[in-house]
Amino acid sequence: MRGGEFFHTGLPGIRADDKLHALFEFWNMKKIKLTVMFLLLAALAILPVAQAADIVGVINLKGTPPAEKELTPLKADANCGAMYANSTPTTHFYVVGPKGELADVVVSLKGVTGKSTGASAPPAVLDQKGCLYVPQILAIQTGQKLVVKNSDPCVHNVHATPTVAGNPESNQVQMPGGPDLDYAYAQPEPFLRFKCDVHPWMFAWVTVVDSPYFCVSDKDGKFVIKNVPPGKYTVEAAHRKLGSQTQEVEVKDGDATVNFAFEVK
Repeated sequence: MRGGEFFHTGLPGIRADDKLHALFEFWNMKKIKLTVMFLLLAALAILPVAQAADIVGVINLKGTPPAEKELTPLKADANCGAMYANSTPTTHFYVVGPKGELADVVVSLKGVTGKSTGASAPPAVLDQKGCLYVPQILAIQTGQKLVVKNSDPCVHNVHATPTVAGNPESNQVQMPGGPDLDYAYAQPEPFLRFKCDVHPWMFAWVTVVDSPYFCVSDKDGKFVIKNVPPGKYTVEAAHRKLGSQTQEVEVKDGDATVNFAFEVK
């Protein structure tokens, strides 16, 4: 055997120069593949990545809403009336700003269910102040804890009256300075009613949503549904007295805007 004729004695018949040529070709292919891979990675790096964004908007009311009613039974109550020496409280069915800004509208993504993060969400709070529920319109997720407080110097009873199967009715006395009461609901339900049988003018309405994509419009009529994934959605705006409306919106590059206008009929 001539020196250098074979690359390895265990590979008979393969010449050393052929083996080197094969190795060279293999290395060239590896370099091509690596180059292609780096080019693909570079292309992906400069492509825009769709990210979650907010759905924002303003809700307005057209027309003049009905006048709110004075809560004369509250004023006549010995304990509750003492907290309103110089005023008479009223209902708050239509909370409207000077330019028609409509508050207390529950805005949510219609048809998005089964995505609740309620079990890990911070508790929502419903208080009793001045013999009224505060706030009177509230929204929570399924499974989210709702804490009901009594900040008044008088006894209340918290009577929850859901209408959806799986959301239990409850009626509990709450003493002044007594412990908080905790609630949670497994099923979505619009405007679940809370009332006080001791003070029959006291009401609150809690909407239960099966996702984190909801909010309640503020005193300026503004709302923000945060961190919505890219996609097409139906946004629903619901007012307890004025009904509900829907609009289509697409979340893609940045915040999406959708506005609503309710009309007094």
